[in-house]
Amino acid sequence: MASVRLHRAAPAAGAGDTRARYRRILRFAAWNLAVTWWFELFLPRIGLARVAERTRPRRMQRFARRFHGLAVELGGLMIKVGQFLSSRLDILPPEITRELEGLQDEVPPVPFPSIRALAEEELGAPLDHVFAFVEEVPIAAASLGQAHRARLRSTDAADTGFTDVVLKVQRPGIDAIVDVDLAALRKVGGWLSRIRLVSSRANMPALVEEFAQTSFEEIDYLHEAANSERFAADFSDDGKVCVPGIAWEVSTRRVLTLEDVTAIKITEAGALRAAGIDPAEVAPVFAAVMFDQMFTNGFFHADPHPGNIFVTPVSAAAGDRPWKLTFIDFGMMGEITASTRSGLRKLLIAAAARDGSGLVAAINDVGVLAPSADTVEMERAMTHLFARFGGMGFAELREVDPREFRDFAVEFGDVVRSLPFQLPENFLLIIRAMSLTSGVCSSLDERFNLWDSVEPYAARLLRDERGNIVEDVAQQALDAAATALRLPKRLDALAGRLEEGSLAVANPRLERRIARLDRSTRRSASALVFAALLIAGAIVRADDAVLGGILMAGSVVPLLHGLWAGRRGL
Repeated sequence: MASVRLHRAAPAAGAGDTRARYRRILRFAAWNLAVTWWFELFLPRIGLARVAERTRPRRMQRFARRFHGLAVELGGLMIKVGQFLSSRLDILPPEITRELEGLQDEVPPVPFPSIRALAEEELGAPLDHVFAFVEEVPIAAASLGQAHRARLRSTDAADTGFTDVVLKVQRPGIDAIVDVDLAALRKVGGWLSRIRLVSSRANMPALVEEFAQTSFEEIDYLHEAANSERFAADFSDDGKVCVPGIAWEVSTRRVLTLEDVTAIKITEAGALRAAGIDPAEVAPVFAAVMFDQMFTNGFFHADPHPGNIFVTPVSAAAGDRPWKLTFIDFGMMGEITASTRSGLRKLLIAAAARDGSGLVAAINDVGVLAPSADTVEMERAMTHLFARFGGMGFAELREVDPREFRDFAVEFGDVVRSLPFQLPENFLLIIRAMSLTSGVCSSLDERFNLWDSVEPYAARLLRDERGNIVEDVAQQALDAAATALRLPKRLDALAGRLEEGSLAVANPRLERRIARLDRSTRRSASALVFAALLIAGAIVRADDAVLGGILMAGSVVPLLHGLWAGRRGL
């Protein structure tokens, strides 16, 4: 949740203003669609395309600023829409994404009497009977809810194991506001789906439903609590990560009570140094934890901005790290399937190797690009990117001529938007999480180079992938060897049954064919084991020369056996 900001914005519309809110959103959308149609479709048809091109950046920026104002004024999901759009680099020009990039939950707090009434209705008892006290001034306010410090009564504290808590309460009427906002967005999505220029680049109704699913999950505090416990389980054996406990007895879908783990905000460098913690040491640990979430666990915090990450000092033995990273606010989480995670690993390895063509191939493997996509230009752009900027840290990038950055960004953005692809929701969450991670690490140490964390992590992934290949090849070799060992007995048994007459067929020619099949199978098995040992040795040799040499030398045995079996067959 964002910290409280006081300004002149009006409170979010209540349930009684739903019709006015709905019409306000549609009017804004209709006007801007009409302007876009005039400049992007009509003027080019009458030979005034240059006018549209010359005014496009200014028009896009003006639209983004007006939407920013609308979102701040209405609150609700409009702010979430702005944050969602700011990450749609695949379909929106930079003039829009850049303006909306900094959009935060800039809404005033709800008066405490309204928060008290909702919380008491949800919990079924006066707050004074549930908590020892609740601070009326919120510690954080957002478009969907706000948070207050509180203290559990002794009985609940004994059950949960903690006393000081944070009470998160949804904004009154937010369910109705979400329904109205989604209805308006579905209407706008339907309009856009009828415009070929838009429908050829994105499935707008599908995007709205993606956004709706994310929004419904974010306003369900029980879902957030379950996410928190799952995240904690993923890092239960990791001493670097801490997660607040949940007081389930005093939590509902609209009220969440969790352990107060407030500590040093991760970007407060002065407070970290005062606690004896070097900010430069925090950056690589934070990056590694985020990598583990995305590329190993497959379940990651999609909103790791500084307000959601604390550095918590702890008492530690000599040599141990005297602090932990504490994550909060698990309303926005991303989940990656095993197959997608495998593709992302390849992508990370290619990025670490500065392999532009390999990176594009990995993107293809993940399934982001359509089969008809012409990736030649993208490969060229990625190769140029790695050749010019690859491996640079934040401090080095600051020394690059801004015009060079701008020219490359325009060129690369045009290439990306020209390709027939649409990033799935989880990819947007990955991009968001990685962008925030890079920003936090750079604020901790301006000399921090994300490549310094990516490369060893990618090397570890590569060793894991090699290990998996070796295991697969070794398993295939063992299966082939086991089959080869069992086959003679099975053939002997078959021959015995033929001799005993227990089979209806008795033919000498069949016995000769069985014998040839036996020898052929032995040769094939030997060849397979030879190839498996040779390939495994070659792969392992890069990391372990001794073991690799042993495997390659051992491959001679099945080779000789295969040659010997072949000679016997002549």
